[in-house]
Amino acid sequence: MNLPNKLTLGRIIIIPVFVIFLAYNFFEDPNISRGIAAALFIIASVTDFFDGYIARKNHLITDFGKFMDPLADKFLIIGSMFAMSFSEYMFDYSSAGFDSLIPAEVIKNLFFWTAVVIVFRELTVTSMRLVVVSSNGAVIAASFLGKCKTMSQIIAVALVILEPAAFRFGHGILSVVSLSVALFFTVWSGIDYMKTYWKYINTNK
Repeated sequence: MNLPNKLTLGRIIIIPVFVIFLAYNFFEDPNISRGIAAALFIIASVTDFFDGYIARKNHLITDFGKFMDPLADKFLIIGSMFAMSFSEYMFDYSSAGFDSLIPAEVIKNLFFWTAVVIVFRELTVTSMRLVVVSSNGAVIAASFLGKCKTMSQIIAVALVILEPAAFRFGHGILSVVSLSVALFFTVWSGIDYMKTYWKYINTNK
């Protein structure tokens, strides 16, 4: 259990706590719950960067890390998407005193459908990884577009959480733009993986 693996395990432990604060408001001022959820999400996202960096730099890559690190990433993003779609307070901008130019219902619907696309994309790429590895031994490495996808999703989730409390000048536009960018990279990276690795799948078997 080296340092990178400890960071990965710490991220997994943080995720359910973070999801609870996203789904439920425990304070009279909902922005307090937003702040706690955002802080936990940012801490988890930072550990995502450092565990991989430390593992590569110090040659501490393990089977545990290779398995749990990408799994933790998916738990972090998909868990946050589901929790926020379920939450009754996250898009209740009036209770947060937030003056949004874009109707909250529009942002909530965009968020929900972005979550649906992300889940389908992750299931598709993960299934393709398993098939390609088992049939050809080829490993699907993380691409540049894949990294852009992950970063855009992290930024989108963080902005949707924080905009009503910390970035009120955005009036909801920041949330819509960041979600649109995340949706774009999610779809583009998924198509790119399909095009690149479809040749390894034998459709005659």
